[in-house]
Amino acid sequence: MAVDGTAGRVTRRRLRTRANLLEAAFTVFAAKGFGHVSIEEVCEAAGYTRGAFYSNFAGLDELFFALYAERAELIAEQVAAALAPDGPDLDVPAAVDRVTEVLLLDRDWLLVKTDFLVYAARDPRVARSLLEHRARLRRAIAERLARARGHTGLPAVLGHTGDTEAAAHAVIAAYDGVTTQLLLDRDVDRARAWLKQLLTALLTA
Repeated sequence: MAVDGTAGRVTRRRLRTRANLLEAAFTVFAAKGFGHVSIEEVCEAAGYTRGAFYSNFAGLDELFFALYAERAELIAEQVAAALAPDGPDLDVPAAVDRVTEVLLLDRDWLLVKTDFLVYAARDPRVARSLLEHRARLRRAIAERLARARGHTGLPAVLGHTGDTEAAAHAVIAAYDGVTTQLLLDRDVDRARAWLKQLLTALLTA
């Protein structure tokens, strides 16, 4: 029993260490950019040694991908939850409001996400993983639109088989365009208003 209890404490401590390293890395990457950060800087920000770092990650590449995967998974879950409350009778304006609040995260996340996109574009293996995460987000949106077909005022084109997938692609593309502008002008209010307008135009007749 003592052994089991000790093992449990070690596991919890390791999970906490990993979470703290990821959170510290997020802050450092957002401030300086991936490629300009050392392992030592991440360890210093988290308050751990290099040994603690290497007990959790093989290097910065692995940590960076773990950070992106964690945030991307959370966003996919949040979008699915934001689209869920109305049942089959989707309240499009309310759903747009909820999705906009979820998708427009802080600028630090957008900086880290953009770094990761550039990094993935140069590494086919990482690009495949990034595409998988984007596909999960797209499926969450497409599945919700598919459940709402025939029950709400979606555009007529969404009544045809397969077009919910195209609409989901359009939603992601609108988000990408708006957040690119947000990175440059830092105007969150305008970005939120613009995204609401685009999504409302896409998802209403």
